[in-house]
Amino acid sequence: MVGPAAAEDANDDLLFADESSDGDATDGRRNPPWLILIVDDDHEVHAITRVVLGDASFENRELRFLSAYSAKDARAILAAQRDIAVILLDVVMETDDAGLTLVRHIRDNLGNRQVRIILRTGQPGQAPERQVIAAYDINDYKAKSELTAQKLYTATVAALRSYQHISLIERGRQGMEAVLEAADHLFAQPTQARFCEAVTARLAALLPQPGAVLLCADGPDGPRRLSAATTGPGAPAPTVPDAAQADVHATLRDGLPRWTDGHAVVPLRNRRQAPHALCVLTDTPLPEVEQRLIDLYAGKAGSGLDTLHLLERLQEAQVATVHALGKLAEYKDEVTGDHVKRLGRWATAIAHELRARNLFTDELDDEFCGMIGLASVLHDVGKVAIPDAILRKPGRLDPDEMTQMREHAAIGGSILRDAGGAGERNCLTMGAEIAESHHEKFDGSGYPHGLSGDAIPLAGRIVAVADVFDALLHRRPYKKAWEAEEVLDLLRGESGRHFDPRVVDAFLAVLARDGLPQVA
Repeated sequence: MVGPAAAEDANDDLLFADESSDGDATDGRRNPPWLILIVDDDHEVHAITRVVLGDASFENRELRFLSAYSAKDARAILAAQRDIAVILLDVVMETDDAGLTLVRHIRDNLGNRQVRIILRTGQPGQAPERQVIAAYDINDYKAKSELTAQKLYTATVAALRSYQHISLIERGRQGMEAVLEAADHLFAQPTQARFCEAVTARLAALLPQPGAVLLCADGPDGPRRLSAATTGPGAPAPTVPDAAQADVHATLRDGLPRWTDGHAVVPLRNRRQAPHALCVLTDTPLPEVEQRLIDLYAGKAGSGLDTLHLLERLQEAQVATVHALGKLAEYKDEVTGDHVKRLGRWATAIAHELRARNLFTDELDDEFCGMIGLASVLHDVGKVAIPDAILRKPGRLDPDEMTQMREHAAIGGSILRDAGGAGERNCLTMGAEIAESHHEKFDGSGYPHGLSGDAIPLAGRIVAVADVFDALLHRRPYKKAWEAEEVLDLLRGESGRHFDPRVVDAFLAVLARDGLPQVA
């Protein structure tokens, strides 16, 4: 900290001089100046303040002065400059309480609690100190008659130090909120690729200055970039510079962060994945509060990577379980596994087409479209309870056999509903809906419950179309394969009776776009 030249003057009286330079020029230091707003209707007060504090600095940052000669002028400056650190404020200007009214505007209307306000008055009787201190959010009160050069300097530096501490606390609070919000966003990413992209994009948005963020992992020829993001004009290109390569490699090896003037490397601490590290590139060193926030963010990202890994393993186990159940039903029915694979593709394509047409907007979300293909594999799981003699009968079933066969829909729904639980929608609960409803008909003549129209679950209506289409195209023990045009004619003819017309139209659009399948 360097004091003003006048600070050590033996004569500590108030200084009066002609108005000097406003101190806008900098000495080439990278640190921005502290902004000091002088609000006073006396031009001489502005000049004196600039002379006394003109060559002062605090924490290697010089002072830059802004002048307002009325409360109205000050309001305009405050609206344009949100990073003013200290206001040296007169009380009596265009009105007897103009300064005090400005204080209320700053604190209440602008919501600015950080700027430090030093009240300077030449008429203490207009604003008694005890009353003003009690009623207004000001940080110091000085009568102009007592403001020597040293006292003005001391009051200003004390106010700057207070502003600095409050700003750090506020930046830490805002940064913490941003990190937690970013972490929530990371935990919502469904795949590792999207997770990696979100990690760098979110951290780049948190940086207080232009820069770049890279997520790196080990590669055969050294650290490899998984994702990158930049922020701010003039941000460096998203590649790991040669100067940072060694630090990235070392952090991937030992899991320790590294902070330098041009870059920072922070590990993503995780237990189940290969080592990952964030490389942050900036033109200036990161302040300590930013380092702590980045380290916290990296810890959250590492936990997110572990969670995503566990979720993927869980999803793989769920897929394996669903396919095992599906294969069990196929084994009983002598149907090849290709049927359920094709059915899943058709059901997914129909769902996406319906969504593109803005139909069923309250149901067709990402989760539904991503889940229906796998859930459709379970549509006939209830056949495990049907006797083989009925399932494999080469001819038409008699009425009693047909009654037994139709029980598979309700049985499958019951099995899967019990397995899926009563919580949020999952693959098994959607599978239960499909198993129980894919034999319902749009006109209400289907089974097992005789549902009609939109009372039939949407997933069941979609799978009903895809299942009939694929079943008729392929040979079964009890029937020959149909020609494709015959199947399409049936779908059109049953639209509105057996099938939901909107689902049929969407499926026909999918077939027109992608082409009819080739049947061996």
